[in-house]
Amino acid sequence: MGEVRNLDKLCWICEACGLQFAPNSNTPLECHVCVDNRQFIPRGGQKWAKQEHLKRQGCRNMYQKHEPGLYGIGTVPKFAIGQRAFLVQTPNGNLLADCISFLDDATIDIINGLGGIRAIAISHPHFYASNGQWSAAFGNIPVYIHEKDKQWAGWDHENVKYWSGESLHLWDDLTLVHLGGHFAGASVAYWASGADGKGVIVSGDVLEVGADRKCVSVMRSFPNLIPLAPSHAQRIAAILEELKYDRVYGAFFDIEINTDAKKLVRDSLQRYVRYLHADDPDD
Repeated sequence: MGEVRNLDKLCWICEACGLQFAPNSNTPLECHVCVDNRQFIPRGGQKWAKQEHLKRQGCRNMYQKHEPGLYGIGTVPKFAIGQRAFLVQTPNGNLLADCISFLDDATIDIINGLGGIRAIAISHPHFYASNGQWSAAFGNIPVYIHEKDKQWAGWDHENVKYWSGESLHLWDDLTLVHLGGHFAGASVAYWASGADGKGVIVSGDVLEVGADRKCVSVMRSFPNLIPLAPSHAQRIAAILEELKYDRVYGAFFDIEINTDAKKLVRDSLQRYVRYLHADDPDD
C-alpha cells in the first residue's frame, strides 16, 4: 500500500482526458492523447493534477450494480472525461473493463470485498486513466491493451501486456474483441454469460450508445465530430455479427442497451453507412 500512496504524489494526471503519466517530478509538456484530433485541449489550457490533489478536492468513487456479476465504478464529482469502469465477476477472477483515474483506499477496500481484480482490460487510449496505479494497488496485475495502441501509453509500465490479433480469451467466458475504428487497437470486452446467459458487450465508446438507448454510433472523434469511413463501420458490424449478445454497456452511467442489442447495433451500423452515402439525409 505504501508504494501506491507514493504514486499519489509522483504521477501527474491530465485533467482533460485523465491519462496518468509515469512518475516524474516535472509536469509533462503536453498530453499527447489530448493534442490528437480525437480529443482536445480545453479552452483554459492544459492542466495537471495528482491523486493527492483529487483527494483534497473531495473526489470519491461511486458504484452501481447493473446486474448480477457486473458493477459500474465512476468518480464524483466528474473528473476528466467522466467514464465508468466495470468490475466483471467470474468464478476464476474479476476483470476491470476500462479504467478511471481516481483511486483511493476506500476504492481498494470495496473492490477487494467484491473479490479483487485479476486483470484490467482497456478499450482504447481515452480510458487508459491511472491503469499503472490500479495495477500496483491490486498486486501488479496485468493490464491488457491492444498492441496497435501502444504508442498512446502515458506510462508503459511492466504490467502492461500488449496483445495482438482479433481476439484474446482471458479466462472463463471473458474475451477481448478487437474492433478498431475509434483507434487502431480499439477493443471491447465480451462477457458471454452476462444478461442471464444472453451475452454482454462492455463497449466503452468504441460503440457509443445513443441517448435513446436504442442505437449506437461509431466515430473517429466524438468531441470533434469526425466520422469513421463506411468501411470501418462495415468491418465492425461483421465482427459483432459473430457474437451472441443481448446487452451493451456504454462508457457512461445510464447509457446502455438493455435488451435486443444485437439487432439494434446491426440496424444502427447499417443506418450509419446508408446516411454517409446518402445525398439527402431524408432519403
